[in-house]
Amino acid sequence: MARFTVKGLDVHIEQRNEHATQTIVFLHGFTGSTNTWKKIDSQLPSNIRCIAVDLIGHGKTAAPTNIEFYSMAFQVELLHELFHQLQLDTFSLVGYSMGGRVALSYAARYPSGIEHLILESASPGLMDEEQRTIRKQADDTLAEKILANGIESFVNKWENIPLFASQKSLPAEVKQEIRSERIQQREIGLANSLRGMGTGVMPELWGKLNTLTMPVTLVTGKLDEKFIQLNNEMQERIEKANHLIIPAVGHAIHVENPTKFATIVKETIS
Repeated sequence: MARFTVKGLDVHIEQRNEHATQTIVFLHGFTGSTNTWKKIDSQLPSNIRCIAVDLIGHGKTAAPTNIEFYSMAFQVELLHELFHQLQLDTFSLVGYSMGGRVALSYAARYPSGIEHLILESASPGLMDEEQRTIRKQADDTLAEKILANGIESFVNKWENIPLFASQKSLPAEVKQEIRSERIQQREIGLANSLRGMGTGVMPELWGKLNTLTMPVTLVTGKLDEKFIQLNNEMQERIEKANHLIIPAVGHAIHVENPTKFATIVKETIS
């Protein structure tokens, strides 16, 4: 566990094998934290330095009230300065869902240091302006409800959306871990994350996919049909892309089958 001051904000990370020769950075999804990666990095070999970051508004990282700190551009620059403080010259970058959008945005802005990009259930944003407007309105409405009704009310609804239906069959203990991670978030952090770097407001990256030159592994769950289609389209635009579809899981592969996801990470960077 470590805390850094980056651009005036407290940023929390968890790292293991600090002096190892290879490095992987992990970025969690919306309502997540560094805790979501513990079952993954525990299965990785000791020659890999694992760094998990709490993104702005999440976990133990600062959750400022100013919406400007939540833009995708600011998040990318904050990560870049953090990586400089950590003395990371080259590393592999793993991002899940919202963290996948952040990872992709970072790779498009600072590609030279990334040895391999692993995107789990991620997207490059929305091209269609009407879809962007609809999504922004939906995220703004959800943000208002979070602030008005509190975290527990939000989590009660969030954990029952169709995107996470496949998690219903997970062991009770795992479901409780996921819920605890969500319940520990802060209202302002989640609300501002939706408003500042939601899919409807982030700069879309479809036109930049063909500029990525590092190897890219796209991972989706067989039960997550929307993201399978999205990632098929992404694969067509990325020069060195490999799309893996994992059976019997949905959106959060690293949660629903952590051993399989850890194996993918090991094999990808080896």
